[in-house]
Amino acid sequence: MKLPESDVMSENSLHCDSNVELINNNAPDVLPLKMVYTHDDIKDIEHVYSLPGQPPYVRGPNATMYSVKPWTIRQYAGFSTCQESNMFYRKAMAGGVQGISVAFDLATHRGYDSDHPRVTGDVGKAGVAIDSVEDMKILFDQIPLDSISVSMTMNGAVLPVLAAYIVAAEEQGVASEQLKGTIQNDILKEFMVRNTYIYPPVPSMRIVSDIISYTSKTMPKFNSISISGYHMKEAGASDILELALTLANGKEYVQTALNQGLNVDDFAGRLSFFFGIGMDFYQGIAKLRAARLLWYQTMLAFNPQRATSLILRTHCQTSGWSLTVQDPYNNMVRTTVEAMAAVFGGTQSLHTNAFDEAIALPTDTSARLARNIQLILQEETGICAVVDPWAGSYMMEKITDEMAAGARKLLEEIAAMGGMLKALESGWVMQQISACSVRTQAKIDTGIQVIVGVNKYRLPGERPVDYREVDNSAVRNAQVIRLKTLREVRNAQAVSQVLDNLTHCAKSGVGNLLELSVQAMRVRATVGEVSAVLADVWGRYHTKPQVIQSLYGELLEDNLQWKELLQKVAMFLQQYGRRPKIMIAKLGQDGHDRGAKVVASGFGDLGFEVELGELFMTPEEAADHAMSSGCHAIGVSSLAAGHKTLIPELFNQLSVKNMNNIIVFVGGVIPQQDHEFLYQCGVTDIFEPGTPLLVSARRVFERIENVEQKSNSFVFSKHQLK
Repeated sequence: MKLPESDVMSENSLHCDSNVELINNNAPDVLPLKMVYTHDDIKDIEHVYSLPGQPPYVRGPNATMYSVKPWTIRQYAGFSTCQESNMFYRKAMAGGVQGISVAFDLATHRGYDSDHPRVTGDVGKAGVAIDSVEDMKILFDQIPLDSISVSMTMNGAVLPVLAAYIVAAEEQGVASEQLKGTIQNDILKEFMVRNTYIYPPVPSMRIVSDIISYTSKTMPKFNSISISGYHMKEAGASDILELALTLANGKEYVQTALNQGLNVDDFAGRLSFFFGIGMDFYQGIAKLRAARLLWYQTMLAFNPQRATSLILRTHCQTSGWSLTVQDPYNNMVRTTVEAMAAVFGGTQSLHTNAFDEAIALPTDTSARLARNIQLILQEETGICAVVDPWAGSYMMEKITDEMAAGARKLLEEIAAMGGMLKALESGWVMQQISACSVRTQAKIDTGIQVIVGVNKYRLPGERPVDYREVDNSAVRNAQVIRLKTLREVRNAQAVSQVLDNLTHCAKSGVGNLLELSVQAMRVRATVGEVSAVLADVWGRYHTKPQVIQSLYGELLEDNLQWKELLQKVAMFLQQYGRRPKIMIAKLGQDGHDRGAKVVASGFGDLGFEVELGELFMTPEEAADHAMSSGCHAIGVSSLAAGHKTLIPELFNQLSVKNMNNIIVFVGGVIPQQDHEFLYQCGVTDIFEPGTPLLVSARRVFERIENVEQKSNSFVFSKHQLK
């Protein structure tokens, strides 16, 4: 849907004065750059004189870096059925990929089998559906698990998923000792941003330590945890904040493992990290260099005896947030710049996003182009010939030192709170990330932060690009049939016994949860069954998203259009005795709530009454909430491609409850080809990524005002008739 010309942001469409400019210059999450750097800037920086492969490892974790072996090219993918994902992986390997990174669907992440009623719209969307070992065997069919490196982004249902992978390898003839790769196993990050948790923090941390313990003994080539800052950055964190929170999480995991009686040298060398690389080129490089410095200093305190225990190794991924729906071919340039920053920073492996991932899952063509970005960097540019080519740069060494100093200050603040778990429980972490996100959105909406093709140099008209669409109902039906067959042919008594053993282990604290999960997968228990018995012991964790108030409004307080709409909302209250009320809803199992929280913040600052619904609502729950709270409108935030299933069901529930007067808006990643379908369902308006918050707020307000006027006119007419 093309925005009306009056709503399309030009470079001068939103006025901001010098007060807003000061926010950019003084924000604590921005490293100020000087025009010129000299030797005086680096004369007191000790790490400048270190060599690659030597402490504190700023210049790289090994002496030769890419000159002998380039970074590993990874392909992060997974969609639809395990058969289709398997074909995709095999094509990617033929095209130069050296490692596979598996994206699981949201039902799997949240520990639900595909036949569970809560995940009707999530199966096979935004990842591959895995319910059992049988699915995992199909996923890796004809992929040699003794030689290919496999990375799995999994946290909530990490026990049954990792166990299914181990058993699938066994039945392929590959012993655990031969497996290479990484399991993310970073649950703290889930409580901060991505939200695909299942259990409360304390038992979740036990799962982390049991996995570290099991893999350190039986899987010596496998990384037991990937401590991820990527999702923090995607949720809005600055580079400095991402760095500090990631390392603080890493420190917490090390301490947790030590508390379980493990020796630091038995596991520290198999810890890995995962950072996001955005469009701030210099900061992206400096962040990775500073990360190695800070991790070296952090690990010294644990007195390891092996040098490998002191070294930070990392995977990187180019930003998904920086990809734009508008003028999407520009995204290939953005991804190339971000990939170069990751390489110059010294990453050990890299995934480059496809240009169309702001719209939908990547096509075969866009995925190939994304891989080729890395192949070209490795094969054509000569970048690999020099180890840390930025070493000695006055500017780079200075901002590396400043990046480390800024993160160190935050690390000290977290330590003063009692560590990351305490900082997490207090809400401080989420507030810091949300504040960064709101500031960034304000800079974009006012034009301070330029995004080419979105808030500057925007095309007057755009043609939609082809995109991959997954038939969610077909995938779910296939999974349901396979689950039914599995349950009919397996030994039910054996499954029941091993699930009882898992329950006892969870209750008593005696035994290793991953070891028992492997036993469960061998007898063909399902991901949902293993997750359910643990949830019966520990409960499913629930949280309500936090909203930053006043910050967005403060950043735009001198904007004329903001003042005008603020006044109209105030007049609405005077005229109708209530404020315009909107509920922001996340339907299905998608926990990415950056957009929802920013919208809630901005609308609230304008004077709207905003209800930010709980995560993981079903359409029926969202309709009930809207009815009980008396909302004028529901704004659905959709990022996980479930809109063609979940939105129609929402309208069905509204109709069943006689709530057809409630307006429904949709925002997020919605391909243009799907807009007409949603309008036919009854959606009033659709807001693509890049729509200024003030624009969407004005359009929502006008629709609510129109409905309220008609409603009051109808009431007045009935009164006159009497």
